[in-house]
Amino acid sequence: MRVYLDHAATTPVDEKVLEEMLPYFTKKYGNASSLHSFGREARDAIERSRERVAELIGAESEEIIFTAGGTESDNIAIKGIAFRKGKGHIITSQIEHPAVMATCQHLEKKGFDVTYLPVDKYGMVSPEDVENAIRDDTILITIMHANNEIGTVEPIEEIAKIARENEIVFHTDAVQSVGKIPVNVKRIGMDMLSISAHKIYGPKGVGALYIKKGTKIEAIIHGGGHEKGLRPSTENVPGIVGLGKACELAEKRMEEDMKRMQRLRDKLIKSVLEIEESYLNGHPEKRLPNNAHFRFAAVEGESLILSLDDKGIAGSTGSACSSKKLKPSHVLMAIGLNEVQAHGSLRLTLGRENTEEEIDYVIEVLPPILEKLRAMSPLWKR
Repeated sequence: MRVYLDHAATTPVDEKVLEEMLPYFTKKYGNASSLHSFGREARDAIERSRERVAELIGAESEEIIFTAGGTESDNIAIKGIAFRKGKGHIITSQIEHPAVMATCQHLEKKGFDVTYLPVDKYGMVSPEDVENAIRDDTILITIMHANNEIGTVEPIEEIAKIARENEIVFHTDAVQSVGKIPVNVKRIGMDMLSISAHKIYGPKGVGALYIKKGTKIEAIIHGGGHEKGLRPSTENVPGIVGLGKACELAEKRMEEDMKRMQRLRDKLIKSVLEIEESYLNGHPEKRLPNNAHFRFAAVEGESLILSLDDKGIAGSTGSACSSKKLKPSHVLMAIGLNEVQAHGSLRLTLGRENTEEEIDYVIEVLPPILEKLRAMSPLWKR
């Protein structure tokens, strides 16, 4: 049996998404900037997708720009504000995705001040800490909606309210949350939000950035003026069409997907925590419906992943962007784990295609694997 439980890293492209994309590779291949019928056909497809993305998150279609993915969306949002202001202070957290963390670190080298807020043992950012960190020169608050590793969902409505009351731009990386849980930008009140297609059964290499009307940012890429001059480059029409369809499907299926994945996730968590010295990372309740993140005493994560892979089970030791690095996850260190504990972690993230039979198989296979690895570990009690 082959069981894919690494949906936080990427998802398979939905067949309906692929079906809608295919004509734009071979038959409807026009450049969306061209005036002839081929170009207008491509432009119409882009604008239809813009409407679908906007509808999923409760935005207006003109507030959506298309990008090459979540990382680019984060960069455009954060650098766009920073470059427009020229100087100032940015507030973020210690558990952000590298797309945000590395961007903020780069801006520090350019003279910006950045505050990296701590989190509690569940990976939760305190709104009070956000408020206390605000300075007269604070230009941006960027806090993720849900953590890509441990699945904790942050209190961004409260944080957005604080930002709004202090007239500070608020951006959230919602790559892991959009399409999995309800996200409404107007109700939450953020100014910018990042999306990635391949996390919601769309293609890789395409994403979107929501920019609230009236939010002024500087372009960080220059060229032909596409996407209101904020993301110049000939549009990836098939990818954009795929993102639009993926958003439409996510909106239709969300309620059913959430209930089903949460039920399977809870079954998995309950069974795994019955194993001796097994622990859940992240918030026990305020977490994504598909995320189960564990740590196991005296077990090395890489060995665990390879052992599971031998049984046909795909999981992760952390985020896919950093899973090949030997240093421990910055997220796990931020929630108070030491290096040994952090290296003994396992992330299993479900998708809409996973079955109860697959979860039962994981529950059956995991204990003997842990027993074998612990028997070889000098850290395990004898």
